[in-house]
Amino acid sequence: MPDIFGVIADATRRDILQVLLERVQRDAEISVSEIVGQLEISQPTVSKHLKVLREAELVTVREEGQHRYYSLNAEPLEMIEDFIIPFLSAGFDTEVTVEYLSESGERIPGPGDQDAFANLDEEVLPEEAAAAAERMGRAAARAENRVKELVARFRLRE
Repeated sequence: MPDIFGVIADATRRDILQVLLERVQRDAEISVSEIVGQLEISQPTVSKHLKVLREAELVTVREEGQHRYYSLNAEPLEMIEDFIIPFLSAGFDTEVTVEYLSESGERIPGPGDQDAFANLDEEVLPEEAAAAAERMGRAAARAENRVKELVARFRLRE
């Protein structure tokens, strides 16, 4: 597999990826001629860059007769994301606080409010529900970490 950083270093390939990303959001493929029309570059140039993107597995192609339809495969870009995120979040305080509010807007105790449940003599949740809540808590913590990473990335763009 080609070096992913070298593949996306080319501005034309990044433009093609951007066009493909717009199609992903509409859940649609795009033909070479449509890419040529949008980017206003020659068909041979687009085809050459699509070949590089195919070899890097950043695009998939579906052939229908003489036509080829391309779609984005963003999975290889995760390697870049994994490499860059520590740099983007370095030096940023991305602490996220969560408050639980009632429908009327009043603050109510949440999972982190240990003292709110200290005076209860009875079991708050049955054992199965407590185990499920613990799993959900772990999933929420993973999601919180992901949000922190995204907030750090967003702050760099401001």
